[in-house]
Amino acid sequence: MKPRILSLPHEASNAVEYFGGELAFEVDPVDLAQDLADGRTDGYVLVETRSPGAYAEAHLPGAICLPYREMTEESTRDLDRNLVYVCYCESIYCNAATQGAYRLARLGFTVKRLSGGITTWLAHGYPTESEQPVPWTP
Repeated sequence: MKPRILSLPHEASNAVEYFGGELAFEVDPVDLAQDLADGRTDGYVLVETRSPGAYAEAHLPGAICLPYREMTEESTRDLDRNLVYVCYCESIYCNAATQGAYRLARLGFTVKRLSGGITTWLAHGYPTESEQPVPWTP
């Protein structure tokens, strides 16, 4: 009997398609940190998709607070549809960023997701901000 790991398709063409698609929608925290450090902040918005309490405790620099459960046509009407929205949540074990990216995409926004969430961001020693949540204003 062969190992279970070998029972699934593993053709190179399938892997290229799968991982290429995944990379198109993921942002590496190292790349984001470098962009922030270099002042390259035009063209995208960081979106904390967890609760306002989580945002107040710690969030990525410049992020807006838009919990995924509150993403509607009305709550997003003032967001600039020409920007890319990078959603993040707690960690790889949290799906708030996935939920947020999905909801924003359904509303017509261009989205990406930060790999590893704020937990990975903090593990790299990158800075966060702490404050009370403020509503998004364009």
